[in-house]
Amino acid sequence: QVQLAESGGGLVQAGGSLRLSCAASGLTFNGYTMGWFRQAPGKERDFVAAISSTGSRTSYTDSVKGRFSISRDSGKNTMYLQMNALKPEDTAVYYCAASLYYGLSSQRSDYMYWGQGSQVTVSS
Repeated sequence: QVQLAESGGGLVQAGGSLRLSCAASGLTFNGYTMGWFRQAPGKERDFVAAISSTGSRTSYTDSVKGRFSISRDSGKNTMYLQMNALKPEDTAVYYCAASLYYGLSSQRSDYMYWGQGSQVTVSS
């Protein structure tokens, strides 16, 4: 049974930092592209970042470029999202997801496994 478990969310002031983790089990972690998505209240779930199965390639949505960094540790079957210079508009539930799609897809439909989400709240 595949499980993705996010952790590390919380409340932070604008300009602060958080690091999200996504622990994966029940799948061959190195075989999957991994991604982060976020969903703000009343909005759709949007792409944030993705990392290739080997970790050699990454992709980000424009609004987080230069502030967020995605990484993965194959030895721990864990993916991370380092979030710096946080803004109130980054407030959302953050979801990790796993995909067998070769490219760094930003499409929700290309991801087959999802975590339960972790709340990130940025106060102004």
